[in-house]
Amino acid sequence: MTGGVGRRARTMEEMGANMAALHEGEKANFRTHEPRPGDVFITSWGKSGTTMMQQMFHQLRMGHATGAGDMDFDDISRMTPWEDTALMLDFDMTTPQRAEPRGFKSHREYERLPADARYVVTLRDPRETYVSFHRFFDGWHIESGAFTLEEFFPIWMMGGPGGTDYFTHLLSWYARRNEPDTLLATYRWAATNKTAMIRRLARFIGIEPSDDLVALVEAHTTREFMHAHKDRFDDAMVCAAMEEKLGIPADSDSTKVQAEGSDARQVPPAIAAQIDAMWAERVTPITGHVDFASLAAEIDALAG
Repeated sequence: MTGGVGRRARTMEEMGANMAALHEGEKANFRTHEPRPGDVFITSWGKSGTTMMQQMFHQLRMGHATGAGDMDFDDISRMTPWEDTALMLDFDMTTPQRAEPRGFKSHREYERLPADARYVVTLRDPRETYVSFHRFFDGWHIESGAFTLEEFFPIWMMGGPGGTDYFTHLLSWYARRNEPDTLLATYRWAATNKTAMIRRLARFIGIEPSDDLVALVEAHTTREFMHAHKDRFDDAMVCAAMEEKLGIPADSDSTKVQAEGSDARQVPPAIAAQIDAMWAERVTPITGHVDFASLAAEIDALAG
C-alpha cells in the first residue's frame, strides 16, 4: 500500500505529503553517522556540483588504492552516503566504505555538520541553481509542468532534503574560505580547471596525485563519461523508496547529469529580481560582493 498522494506532487501541499510518507515506517537498518578522524563531507548546495565532486572523490581514492577506477555501484550516494536522506532510506551510515578516507554527501551548512571533519564545497551562481533545480524536480518529485519557473521559487528556497536555503549555505562556507579543513571552489572553476581541481582535492584528502591518477580521474569525471553512465547518478536509492512508498515508478528520469548545463538566462525576470534582492540584503553586507560573479572572482583567486 502506497502513501502520500500516490503520484508525483502537483502542489506544495502534495509535495509535503509525499515527503512525509517517505519518512514513515520502521527503520530497522538506520544508523547515524559516527565521526572518525579524516572523514570528508562533500557538502555543496543542491545543483552546485555535488555529484561531480562525489565522483571525483570516489575515483581518486579508488584509483589511489587499486590503480583503477570504480563504476561498480548503482548509486554514487551509496559510495559516499548522503546523511540528509539516511533516515528516510533506512540506511546504515556506518557501512564500511571501499577505500579511505571515508566520504559523505550533504547539502548542509558548516554549523550543522560534525566538527573536526574535512569539507569540500563548490559554489554556483544562484540563478543557475534555480534552473537546474527545476529541471531536476520537474517530472520526478513533481508532475511534469505542474510548477512553472515562476512558481518554483518556494521549492528552490527549501534547498533539498536536509539542506538549507542558498544564502545561509553560501555565507556559512564563505566564512570558512581560508580554513585548512575546508576546500572551497566555484563549480565553474572546478569544471573548467578539472586537472587542477583533481590535484587540489587529492592533496586535501591526503593523496599525492601522480599524472596517471589525475588522468584516470579526469576521464571518469567528464560530462560525457558521467552522462553515459547517468544511471549511477540518478538517486537510485531515493527512486526505489519513492516506488515502494509513493507508487512513483523507479525508472523516472531523475539523473543529475545533463547533456548540457543550465542557462541562468532562463530565470524569469521577477524571480531574478527576488534572488538579487535577497543577495543585496543578506550577502553584500557581509562579503562586500554585489553579485555572485564578484564573489566567484575572489574564490577563484584563492586557487592560485
